[in-house]
Amino acid sequence: MARTTTAKHPGGQAGASARPGARRRIDEPRLAPSPVVLLLVDFINPLNFAGAERLAPRAVAAATACARLRRRVRRQGLQTIYANDNYGVWRADFADLWRRCSRAPGAPGAVARTLRPLAGDCTLLKPRHSAFHGTALDLLLRQLACRRLIVTGLAADSCVLFTAMDAYLRGYELWVPEDCTAAETAEDERAALAQMQRVLKAHTRAAI
Repeated sequence: MARTTTAKHPGGQAGASARPGARRRIDEPRLAPSPVVLLLVDFINPLNFAGAERLAPRAVAAATACARLRRRVRRQGLQTIYANDNYGVWRADFADLWRRCSRAPGAPGAVARTLRPLAGDCTLLKPRHSAFHGTALDLLLRQLACRRLIVTGLAADSCVLFTAMDAYLRGYELWVPEDCTAAETAEDERAALAQMQRVLKAHTRAAI
C-alpha cells in the first residue's frame, strides 16, 4: 500500500505550500512500466452471502494457485493490483478490509492471509461488479503501459466476468487462468471461462 508524505513549506510547517496555489508533491517513486499486470478481484472477501458455503473451498484453492502465480509475477518485476469490493462501506479502506478478513475464521481468513498484499502492490476499492466501473483502474493500467491483463479472483461468473468484459472493451489482452478463479459450482466456472474464451478472446489455461 502506498506511503504518502505531507508537503512542507521552506519554513518546515506541514500542510503549507511554498506559494499560494502551488501544487503539493507526494514523494512517491513513479511506477515502473509493467506490460503485463496481475489483477486480483474480490479475493479479500468476508464470504457472507447466499451460496458462499459452496464458493468457500473453491476460493481457497484459487487463492493458493494465485499466490504461486503472484510469486512468478513478482520475480519478473511485474505489477500486482488488488481490486476489491467495498461491500457498501464507503468509509472503508483496503488495509482495514484486509485486516478484518484476515482475522476471520475459515475460508475468508485463509484466503486473505494467503494473498496478503506485499510492498509495491497497488490496491483500489470498487463500488460495483467490474473493477473498472467507478475506479481509476484504467488510468493506472495506462500509466503502467499495460497491454495484457491477468484477471484472477472471485467469482468467475460475476465480478471476474464483468471485469474481463470491461478490459476487453478497452483493448487489453486477457489471460484468465482457470485455476486462479472460482465460482460456486464447477459448472458455473466452466461456463464463465468458456464465454470469456469465446467472446473476449481470453486465454484460460491454468497458471500451474
